[in-house]
Amino acid sequence: MSTTTEPAAAVAVPEGALLRRGARAWLHGLVDMMRFEWANIRPWAGLVFVVQIMMGVGMSIMYGFFYPEVDPTTAMLIATGVPTLALVPMGFVLVPGNVSNQRMAGTFDFIWSLPVPRSAQVTASFLVNAALAMPGTVAALLVGAWRYDVDLHLSGVLLPAVLLSTVMCVSVGYGMALVVPNPLVINLITNAIVFLVLLFTPIVYPAANLPGWYMRIHEGLPFYPMAQVIRAGLTEGVVTDVGGHFLVLGVWTVLGVALTTWVVGRRH
Repeated sequence: MSTTTEPAAAVAVPEGALLRRGARAWLHGLVDMMRFEWANIRPWAGLVFVVQIMMGVGMSIMYGFFYPEVDPTTAMLIATGVPTLALVPMGFVLVPGNVSNQRMAGTFDFIWSLPVPRSAQVTASFLVNAALAMPGTVAALLVGAWRYDVDLHLSGVLLPAVLLSTVMCVSVGYGMALVVPNPLVINLITNAIVFLVLLFTPIVYPAANLPGWYMRIHEGLPFYPMAQVIRAGLTEGVVTDVGGHFLVLGVWTVLGVALTTWVVGRRH
């Protein structure tokens, strides 16, 4: 008695269900995910835009009331420090908050199941959130320079300083949001970071005001070096050891990117 083996039935795969490879496919996926991110943020993007500008401009004006008299050194510190204070919430509040909202809405796992390169998803989130944060950062700088009559001296350091600072904020914030799945814990962490940066980091006041041991801690954290590299791009001869600050910021950026890559790579 002879037996015949029937060929296995072909399994139909829906078009677009397979992850496409190559630079062209990656760019296509990036554009699609940017549209997706914008569609999610669009209902409240106007509010975020206004709040970011109000925070930046508000800090530029508010910090001047902390001093009975604003001397030139204090004016320079405030005017060149508030852009950093305006940039930090983008990576450490907006990005983790967006991930937390996706978890609570039940769309987080859906987004990661889409047939798009995961690096394109992360990059799209970075670009959209950075676009929302930049107007507030620029407004804070312009208002601070006008309010305190500070002459800015832009240099070639400014562009890499802002780019590296932005990537650091987003990568660390995104990695933190992926590692910590509980939205309540993420909310507590982001509030603690904002509290630390606004009040206890020497960004708009002299570092010499802090005890030596406490200042050494800030030299290892990313926020003070971030403020210093941006300040170096806005002034001339004010910041020394720019290379050391870039090194610390670069280490934090690598850690943030590595953390995000590790978490993204472990998702199936």
